[in-house]
Amino acid sequence: MPTALVTGATAGIGAAFTRRLAADGFSLVLVARDRDRLAEQAAFLGRRYGVHAEVLPADLSADDGLKAVEERLREGVDLLVNNAGFGNRAMFLSAPVEDELTMMKVHCEAVLRLTYAALPHMRAKGRGGVINVASVAAFFTRGTYGASKAWVVNFSGAVAAETSADGVRVMALCPGFVHTEFHQRAGMDTTGIPEFLWLEADPVVKTAMRDLALGKVVSVPDLRYKLIVGVGRLLPQNLTARVSTHIGRRFR
Repeated sequence: MPTALVTGATAGIGAAFTRRLAADGFSLVLVARDRDRLAEQAAFLGRRYGVHAEVLPADLSADDGLKAVEERLREGVDLLVNNAGFGNRAMFLSAPVEDELTMMKVHCEAVLRLTYAALPHMRAKGRGGVINVASVAAFFTRGTYGASKAWVVNFSGAVAAETSADGVRVMALCPGFVHTEFHQRAGMDTTGIPEFLWLEADPVVKTAMRDLALGKVVSVPDLRYKLIVGVGRLLPQNLTARVSTHIGRRFR
């Protein structure tokens, strides 16, 4: 039975990944900070899908948390989903620098270290996959969040090129607005976001798994966001930066 490790596994896209992977017959390693929610998720997956779900509480913004997950990955998994992440409500110059550094730790350092820990076992077996959850924000200029997700996209592409000959697939998943706890936890006001821009987590994960199987390096779920990203790439960077900043101020 294959094994998948999912970070940020108790809510939103991470929880949707655990449901999909359990339905596909994966054993699971669930990583998040909240031990109680992890236990509830593990029990649910066991009841619903009859799979084993291992609980690994860890704070990926702390070295001891990262080391614990790295150690588990070195034991071997078949799929790693780097999903943990968060947003800051404040604009860059209004946010405490400590919050910005924590974001870089979780979005960039954790993704790098966990990917690095998982790959040797996968390469030795000649198969495996890594899905790094980024965002369509990676393609636009907006603060540390967008910059960190742009790093995830470029990092994933570089590692994918390096490991493809070994039978290992690495992909960046770039969803748009998804109905999860993400914005609520950040204290963002989302009332100004048009309803047609919202996605649901389960279809996002379905697209991600399909695109990984197809060998795609970047997955942008839904035609709406493919068009938005395509148009955004054609516009001058200074224009997209002004638009992104204006939108960001509306969500404060």
